[in-house]
Amino acid sequence: MAHEVIVVDNASADGSADMVGAEFPEVVLIRSSRNLGYAAGNNAAFSRARGDWLLTLNPDTELMDDSLDKAIACLESHPGYGALGAKQILPDGRVQQSVRGFPTYLSLLGEIGPLRKLFNAYRLDGFDYEKMQDAPQPMGTFLLFRKSALAEIGDPSKPFDERFPIFFNEVDLLYRLKKAGWKCLYNPDVRILHVGGESTKQVRGSMIWESCKSLVRFMRKHHGTWPYWPALGLLILIGFVTSFVRARGYYRGFGD
Repeated sequence: MAHEVIVVDNASADGSADMVGAEFPEVVLIRSSRNLGYAAGNNAAFSRARGDWLLTLNPDTELMDDSLDKAIACLESHPGYGALGAKQILPDGRVQQSVRGFPTYLSLLGEIGPLRKLFNAYRLDGFDYEKMQDAPQPMGTFLLFRKSALAEIGDPSKPFDERFPIFFNEVDLLYRLKKAGWKCLYNPDVRILHVGGESTKQVRGSMIWESCKSLVRFMRKHHGTWPYWPALGLLILIGFVTSFVRARGYYRGFGD
């Protein structure tokens, strides 16, 4: 199947962009003078894409077999779905738990100790990764989007909200698609090898803070009206404390 490959280089300093340009001249290479972040980087790529199907694919992945063709064929045969996620296989052969529910105050409450067994609406511990089924929000490591679905919720050449630079941008996008009536599908026959977190683990402390900040941004955006203010305040307090402990110090915190 005909396709195009677009690589966004977020101001790397290891010669990656030069390597891509020299060894893969057929690739559309976008060189950024600064690190745009994940959301803006994907928007830069989507703005150059010409096809009807748009795929986000992290750099620490490999497509297995003919998974891309399978993914497109699957969405073509499921017209009510606007996005598709893949089975993600770790280097040791384990299947990564890569599908979660959308965060709500109740589902986040279920993340506290023994309450997880009662709610389990966020991490979806019982999700069957061997079965094709609806999936609220697969990880953005691999997400295939129907361009016409993105056009219903905004500009398909810039679908990601750049207020979520690293985390929760795909959660926000999938949630907006859901509210517009578009579902997301998980297909275990679409497979990728995922090394996992090789970029973010290099700056683990700041990424812990950024993840928490992005969760708060998501809840403010979608569940931030007056009746939820007390719950939002409690979420900010708990997030601050847990981030401080996990990151072993204060990084950027909730500064923006």
